Amino acid sequence: MISKQERYQFRKDRSRRKLQGNAFTRPRLSVYRSGRYMYAQVVDDAKGLTLAAASSLDKELKGKADSGKSLAAAKVVGALVAKRAIEKGVKNVCFDRGGRVFHGRIKALADAAREAGLNF
Repeated sequence: MISKQERYQFRKDRSRRKLQGNAFTRPRLSVYRSGRYMYAQVVDDAKGLTLAAASSLDKELKGKADSGKSLAAAKVVGALVAKRAIEKGVKNVCFDRGGRVFHGRIKALADAAREAGLNF
């Protein structure tokens, strides 16, 4: 029987292979979710640069969400990273969920980034 960790690794590898096809056409919005916080960054793989980043630890987000691991915090982080990316001139990105299931906080962050103006 396949373990939960092995399923996660298969998902992560599958999403990496899919993203490699788009790696040099547009930047990717990479999302990391820990037990306590959410992190998102827009990365240009061709140049090896981080164009925009936001997390639930940012000083701008203090008081906007109860904790860093809530759906409200994920929505605020998504909107903030989208705003920062658009300021840098990035509108089209690939969404890199890092092998996580597109559900819950990952989905909330993606929806907020779409509403703020990012296309993926």
